[in-house]
Amino acid sequence: MAASTKTEPRRRVPAAERRDALIEAAVHHFAHGGLQGTKVASIAADVGVAQPYVFSLFPTKRDLFLAAVGRCFGKIDAFFEAAAAEYDRNGPAEPDEDKLKAIGRSYMGAIGDNPDLLLLQLQAYAACGDDAEIQTFVRVEYARLVGLIRDISGVDDDERLDGFFQAGMWCNVAAALGIEDFSVGSGWVQESLAGVDDQPAGA
Repeated sequence: MAASTKTEPRRRVPAAERRDALIEAAVHHFAHGGLQGTKVASIAADVGVAQPYVFSLFPTKRDLFLAAVGRCFGKIDAFFEAAAAEYDRNGPAEPDEDKLKAIGRSYMGAIGDNPDLLLLQLQAYAACGDDAEIQTFVRVEYARLVGLIRDISGVDDDERLDGFFQAGMWCNVAAALGIEDFSVGSGWVQESLAGVDDQPAGA
């Protein structure tokens, strides 16, 4: 007689856990497809749920997009906080490096290792142009980021903070273009145009 096999009961996944998994999957999909180009069905398939279930947690695709963008900014917050804590523990890693510079250096490495976070930031900024609600949400998230950097760096000089965030945008664009140095004299302009036919842009 064949031994009977006992089937383990299937674990019921709590809605909160499903919601978290959907946001994580959405970060990846929206990073590459943007708000308009991403299908909710693809996100649902990654998590193993039906599309109607997604809409039971997020009434619209925009709601899921905003949750993903919020998760993206939260992860960037965590990078900055970890860099500040590392500086507090071990001091500067480079000569004459203060905490603000250390945080900025860590961000350059973080976006290189986490391309979805870089791309989703760019998708979020692009979506602002078509949707006032998204624009307000992203503006608030960015303002919170500014406040966080002010608090954890101890820098209260608006000019230095402006420079920090300008450099951050510089890093985002440079990383998206696949160049290490965005300075116009660094050679990337000439290298990019080498061999390109003389024709109007967009032709």
